[in-house]
Amino acid sequence: MKPGLLTTIQDLGRTGYQKFGLAVSGSADHYSHRIANYLVGNSESNAVLEVTLFGLKMKVLTSNVISVTGGDLTFTINGDLSPMWTSLKVFEGDVIEFSRCKSGCRAYVGVAGGISIPEVMQSRSTDTIGKIGGIEGRALKKGDIIPVETKSLHHFNGIRRRLPEKFIPKHETHVHVRVVLGPQEEAFTKEGIDTFFSSIYKVSNDVDRMGCRLVGPIIEHVDGADITSEGIFFGAIQVPRNGQPIVFLVGRQSVGGYTKIGGVITVDLPKLAQVKPGDSIMFEQVTVEKAHTLLKESEKVFSVLKTYSNN
Repeated sequence: MKPGLLTTIQDLGRTGYQKFGLAVSGSADHYSHRIANYLVGNSESNAVLEVTLFGLKMKVLTSNVISVTGGDLTFTINGDLSPMWTSLKVFEGDVIEFSRCKSGCRAYVGVAGGISIPEVMQSRSTDTIGKIGGIEGRALKKGDIIPVETKSLHHFNGIRRRLPEKFIPKHETHVHVRVVLGPQEEAFTKEGIDTFFSSIYKVSNDVDRMGCRLVGPIIEHVDGADITSEGIFFGAIQVPRNGQPIVFLVGRQSVGGYTKIGGVITVDLPKLAQVKPGDSIMFEQVTVEKAHTLLKESEKVFSVLKTYSNN
């Protein structure tokens, strides 16, 4: 009925094609994506809708079960405020809407059975730059019909699945993000590195699925910011000549030619997916070993949720 500011179909990404210049794409907030699927009995990699900020309005054509996770975008069904992080039955004719951003900036809609559009290069993710995946490689528009796989539709028998409160993230306007230093830390002065880890950086208006340009104290280089172009990873923090950091997200280009001071650890990447202009970020240095420990702990949570969702 209304496509919203930016609504796309995303799975967990199109891996293995960066060497050909294609973006990985996929859901910016993998945590919310995976939970949305668990709550409706899907595989965690099933495609979902990624809704940005506000404006999506759609009508249910076939009764089903859905879940909404991620940022709070004032999710309603037939005008009534509806709960997030739980499975919900929806019926033919129901109207689902996201009218206003309260916290975070991206919500995820999981549908029991999964969205059944054709895969392109082993993924259903929409890459709007490469114009592949999703529906015609573009954001949703008015009149689109989103097909759902009904053959594997999970039967709930009236039992609602709800994510325990302790697993629900809080989307704050000030975000604390942990970073592993490198791969070009030697390109920065000690003062520059100290500045990076002791300063608060504001999220500029230049933020999207590709990356997040930050504004704050200048990070000093030893001798310039240029390097031979190399691969860009999810969470890479690049510092160009102006000394202002850029954090790369799921829609990033495949290579870049500026120094990278660090990389955001995997468990904190969902926080970056939910920042919007005006929010602030502070970085903390951690070791690779600490990052691995945190990742293992977070995956234990998913093991519990997977068992919970299969019951």
